[in-house]
Amino acid sequence: MAATGSKTSTKFAKYIFVTGGVTSSLGKGIIASSLAKLLQSRGLSVTIQKFDPYINIDPGTLNPYEHGECYVTDDGAETDLDLGHYERFLNTPTSQANNITTGRIYYNVITRERKGDFLGKTVQVVPHITDEIKRNLRLLGESGEYDIVITEIGGCVGDIESLPFIEAVRQFKFELGEHNTLVIHLTLVPYLNSAGELKTKPTQHSVKMLQEAGVQPDILVCRTEHPLPPDIRRKIAQFCNVQVSSVIEAMDAETIYDVPLLMKNEKLDQRVLYLLDIYNDQDSDLDEWRNFLKRLKNPVDEVRIGLVGKYVELHDAYKSIAESFIHAGSKNECKVHIDWIQSEHLADEGAVEERLRDLDAVLVAPGFGERGIEGKINAIRYVRENGVPFLGICLGMQCAVIEYARNVLGLPEAHSYEMNPQTPNPVINMMEDQKKVVNMGGTMRLGAYACKIKKDSLSYQAYGKTTISERHRHRYEFNSAYLEQFEKGGMRAVGTNPETGLVEIVELPSHPWFVGVQFHPELKSTVMAPQPLFVQFVKAAMAYAQHKRAFEAPVGNEAVVG
Repeated sequence: MAATGSKTSTKFAKYIFVTGGVTSSLGKGIIASSLAKLLQSRGLSVTIQKFDPYINIDPGTLNPYEHGECYVTDDGAETDLDLGHYERFLNTPTSQANNITTGRIYYNVITRERKGDFLGKTVQVVPHITDEIKRNLRLLGESGEYDIVITEIGGCVGDIESLPFIEAVRQFKFELGEHNTLVIHLTLVPYLNSAGELKTKPTQHSVKMLQEAGVQPDILVCRTEHPLPPDIRRKIAQFCNVQVSSVIEAMDAETIYDVPLLMKNEKLDQRVLYLLDIYNDQDSDLDEWRNFLKRLKNPVDEVRIGLVGKYVELHDAYKSIAESFIHAGSKNECKVHIDWIQSEHLADEGAVEERLRDLDAVLVAPGFGERGIEGKINAIRYVRENGVPFLGICLGMQCAVIEYARNVLGLPEAHSYEMNPQTPNPVINMMEDQKKVVNMGGTMRLGAYACKIKKDSLSYQAYGKTTISERHRHRYEFNSAYLEQFEKGGMRAVGTNPETGLVEIVELPSHPWFVGVQFHPELKSTVMAPQPLFVQFVKAAMAYAQHKRAFEAPVGNEAVVG
């Protein structure tokens, strides 16, 4: 396959596999995303998919403490959080085809077996499971849309769960032949303080384990806290059967967004193109990326925003929100400090002011279940009454509705049907099409839906248009039976679904910046296209912080007290 300029000339894609060894959490997703960004910046069309070795059909029913955030695509797939990295780096949407689990593979094969598709043959891991894995590998590559498909294999080499995927890679690599597939293995080269040296043995053992499974890696990406000297690179190359130029140093970075530039300095993209026999004479265009990093690392202002949630001990549970603040902060040339606040700690109203008074804005996060709900409601009351900028997402928006009903509309027992089915005022109710649902997995309102926005609103100021599309993941909605009462009482529904009338956005015109959204705006924020609501939310926090500073500025020997 040859590429001159922006497109390659053959019909089918070439395939890159990213595997990991030694330990988990080395950053396969970031390496895959960074390589994809470098190849994309050369004019190639690239996509990334994630193969996860767990038996769940998808992450939709997994506890965030187990798996972190459940990322949702436009077409309604509940996926691994790494797909968020893929979209944030590439600025292109992913889909159902970009995340496959062992559970999904086995489900497909067992369904076919029940239908009689195998004509009575014994169904086995090889060839039936591996054939199904390879079929999913080809889905994106044979679409004709991509020059290169990067596949991240979850888990570590040597895990029992990963063996069928590694075997499928072995078969796939053999079937497609030389120059059509490439295996990148991510390992760890630790530094032992007691010995005062880097140790290559973990990498050697990891590669040996991969070789025992029949797969020879083509490139080794070595995570390290210290630079890899030439003698260490030569040693790794010699023992692991790769060329020295295929030993790539991956130093710990200040931010994940530095990694594409680090990989460019290591010539990872050039090495990949050479080994895949792709001719590409277009140099990487990373000017916009560098500008993003320049603004990110040289802010002219800073704000502190509270993130109130029930899973704050595990920041990965709100990964897309945290990254959206990075994107919006860079756009505003502002450093956003996130104050992670456990909502259960705000159940006592007396603790709320002490915990929130020094913040410049508050975001109440999405979630499910009753735990921590009263703390979220108390936080919203505080920011509403004190003019602190507020953004509520999904359950955060629903809590804003409950708080307003209780404390402004005079409905003290108002609640969500999810938390209290006996409430006399279910201002948040179960969606009609959810009432007969029995199976929990994959049955929520999922994926992208349209929203029509009123022009005289903060949301319109953010988006600059009256029709938007955002992603959803919920079973409960604003109860439209109370809409007139809310509108008369001062809370406006400024965004609705044009087909169903579902309330998507609520605002308080009497408040400086108060927005609640039923959808998940954080899921579509990328480096190149920061999410508009987050950009305006950070801007509102900056204005609030500046007002506070002006209000508290000393005059002579006294502070201004107004």
